[in-house]
Amino acid sequence: MLQQRSSLNTNQEPSQLYVSFALNPSEIAEAQRLRYKVFAEEMGANITSNDGIDVDGFDAFCDHLLVRESTTNEVVGTYRILNPTMANEAGGYYSSGEFDISRLQNLFDRTVEVGRACVHPDYRHGGTITLLWAGLAKYMQTHRYEYMIGCGSVCMADGGHMAASLYQRLQKDYLSPPEYRVFPRCPLPLEALQNDLEVVCPPLIKGYLRLGAYICGEPAWDPDFNTADMLVMLPLSRLNRRYATHFFK
Repeated sequence: MLQQRSSLNTNQEPSQLYVSFALNPSEIAEAQRLRYKVFAEEMGANITSNDGIDVDGFDAFCDHLLVRESTTNEVVGTYRILNPTMANEAGGYYSSGEFDISRLQNLFDRTVEVGRACVHPDYRHGGTITLLWAGLAKYMQTHRYEYMIGCGSVCMADGGHMAASLYQRLQKDYLSPPEYRVFPRCPLPLEALQNDLEVVCPPLIKGYLRLGAYICGEPAWDPDFNTADMLVMLPLSRLNRRYATHFFK
């Protein structure tokens, strides 16, 4: 079990956070309950649930990374990780439902997919996501995986104008080489949206890009979550050395 810890100041008292993997169904359910609170109750995603948890068909095939607050033992952050072996058993990567990712096929045996990243509102500090990334980095290092992919989401409460503007800004500096390009199955209609707005990059996408990640193509529209998703890809060979020193301890 991972035992990396971080001291953070929340809105109330200083707290100790630690990261570990879910070891049983009840711990996975804790992550799913946090996901439901963030995605459905806070962000308005269309998630059907009778018991306040977010579940889909990929959960059973994933490893679930958890950040807990040590005093209450509450799960305050989570990531799920789909490795190549389990992706084969699941019938593919989650992102293949949103994108044609066939150009990445030759990398699948070395690629993990991350998703369903969320953090409790009271713990949206740099230390929480840092612990999640450190856990992911250790996982990839231990199993010798070389690539990470995942969907970076932008809220479409404004109809998609902010997402279109963000993509236009990011693709100038962060667009992947053609051999890593993916193609949305339900494209965001960029030509029909404003693309020159001043935008703030969501923290998760911003963090990926600082690590050295690419944006692999135009956004897809996810109607259930009402988000515009960009496929993000991080080859570990591009990992920013300052971050590498921090995460690979």
